[in-house]
Amino acid sequence: MSPELNIPIDRSSPVPLYHQVVQGIEAAIHSGVLEFGSRLDNEIDLAGKLNLSRPTMRKAMDELVRAGLLVRKRGVGTQVVSNQVRRHLELTSLFDDLQGSGQKPATAVLDFRHGQTARAVAETLELPKGVRTYHFSRLRTVGGKPLALMENWVRDDITEITEGALREQGLYQLLRDAGVNLRLATQRIGAAVADKRQAELLDIAPGDALVTMERTAVDDAGRNVETGRHVYRADSYSFEMTLVQR
Repeated sequence: MSPELNIPIDRSSPVPLYHQVVQGIEAAIHSGVLEFGSRLDNEIDLAGKLNLSRPTMRKAMDELVRAGLLVRKRGVGTQVVSNQVRRHLELTSLFDDLQGSGQKPATAVLDFRHGQTARAVAETLELPKGVRTYHFSRLRTVGGKPLALMENWVRDDITEITEGALREQGLYQLLRDAGVNLRLATQRIGAAVADKRQAELLDIAPGDALVTMERTAVDDAGRNVETGRHVYRADSYSFEMTLVQR
C-alpha cells in the first residue's frame, strides 16, 4: 500500500506547481514519511489526488528520478531509493538547510571552549592581537539519525556565543541575530573514511565513507568571522552545485 502524501499546493505561489510537488516529496523522504523502498501511486492517481495535470506530475517525478531520490522499475512502479540530504552550495548553514526543507534538526554540543586558539586557526581567521575564539564541536541529527560532526572556531569580538544557544539554533542564525552579515566564504569539499570515534558518534562502521567540508566565512566588513571542519555520513548527505560555462 502506498503511503498517503499530504503535499500542499499553492496555486498563487510563484513557485511552479511541479516544483512544489518535488519539494513536498523531498520533504517526505527526508522526514522518513517515505522510507527507503516505499512505493508511490502511479502518476495518474497522484495527479488526481493533488488536482494537477498529468504532464505536471510527470515533470515532478522525472526531476526526482534524475536527482536519484526515486527510481522507476518495470512491473513494480516508482520507489524511493534515497533519503540523502542534498545541500546546494550556498552561504547557508546545515541547520538552515535542514529547517528550510521541512526537517527538524537537533544538536548535541560535544565540546565548548573560549580562549586562546592555535596559531594555524588564528592565521586563518586573521585575528587581531587580543582577540580570542569560541571553539566547539557539535553532533547534528535529523529524526534521531546522526548526520554530521562539526568543529568550528568563531572570533569573540563579533558576538558572545553560549553552549545553550548552540543547542537551540544554527551557528549562522546566531551570527545573523548578532548583526553579522555574511557575504562570502572559501570552501573545500573532500572525502575521508571514518575513524573509531567518528564511527561511534555517527552510528556507522570504522572505515565507512565520509563527506568532508572545510569553510571560512567572511562578513561585509571583510573580517574572517568563523572557520570550521565538518564531516557527514556519505550515505545520507551530498552537495549539489550548478556549473556555468564562461
